[in-house]
Amino acid sequence: MRNYGIPLVPGPTIVPERVRNAYMRVYGSPDIEEEFIEDYRSAEEKMQKILGTKNSVVIMTGEGMLALWSALKSCFLKDSKRKQRVLAITNGIFGEGIGEMARSIGYEVLPLEFEYDEIPDPDVVDDFFRHYKPDILTYVHCETPSGVLNPLEEIGEIVKSSDTLFYVDVVSSAGGVEINADKNGIDLCLVGSQKCLSMPPVLSMIAVSEKAWDRIRHADYKGYDSLKDFEKAVENHYFPYTPSWESVAALNAACDMVLGVTPKGLRITWEMHKKVAKRCIDGIKGIGLEIFPKKEEYSSPTVTAVKVPEGVSWQRLDEELRKRRVVFGGSWGPLKDKVFRIGHMGSQARMDFVEEALYELQKALYRVGR
Repeated sequence: MRNYGIPLVPGPTIVPERVRNAYMRVYGSPDIEEEFIEDYRSAEEKMQKILGTKNSVVIMTGEGMLALWSALKSCFLKDSKRKQRVLAITNGIFGEGIGEMARSIGYEVLPLEFEYDEIPDPDVVDDFFRHYKPDILTYVHCETPSGVLNPLEEIGEIVKSSDTLFYVDVVSSAGGVEINADKNGIDLCLVGSQKCLSMPPVLSMIAVSEKAWDRIRHADYKGYDSLKDFEKAVENHYFPYTPSWESVAALNAACDMVLGVTPKGLRITWEMHKKVAKRCIDGIKGIGLEIFPKKEEYSSPTVTAVKVPEGVSWQRLDEELRKRRVVFGGSWGPLKDKVFRIGHMGSQARMDFVEEALYELQKALYRVGR
């Protein structure tokens, strides 16, 4: 297996020793040991702080996509008198993908499309929202393939006073960016463990509002990925399937690293991500390359998307970088081979990583004829 000295892919991120060590302990059965419930409650409370919510947080065994599917399936009212509607806000492939997922379940989906290098216009969203009257509005906070961080507050204000559920993918931002789920009216706040939390891709977390729980009860979806059975799971010490105690313990360790040891620890973590991202963007521009989003302020503090320079093959540049023990991420969909991404999130939000990566990128560009 290859090891890279400067691993800056936008997830899965490097798993720190403190998190790895949590997997090394010997655990009993989570089905019968009360200590597991204590660990689960502790992890839930820490996730509530990271997400800025008082809503219950469900911790499920499975990669981040599990959260996206689970929330859609668990809220689908199959016996409704009218077709269930989803307004899917899209300015990237994950937003589009969520719309496709909803359609496959049976929702009527209206995709509201914006350019990949722009953020959604709240006035346009508001207009479509009032006319379409969706049951769920789906949204992606950080569109990782394009490096765009979408605003939460403006869209949350549109949804708050309605019966619509605000479904938000924060997989690539939670832990690196302020979320404020309650303030922004997020009903289904969807998290994966492998990005800013710096864990393996083994857990999905969903902060669920009371409004969403009410929909979930009525939907009564039954399946491995159902949320309904988690509502009373901690209270009854009865989970729908055997949880991964090792992963919950690792989540506790990961959250501790995000939250820090002082009351201002979480804010310090957010500021660190901003500083590292600023240095990355300044360095990229200094080399003479272009940031992908139309405006620099659209860039996420957790990932920087860069245009592959004209006349340069991304595959060739990637090969040259790997020779120098630097690894970035390519992109997907329409941006494939046109954009590469530098993932400075979680354990990779390090100034030394970015400094050395920029230095090696400059040399690699020279080698490929730039």
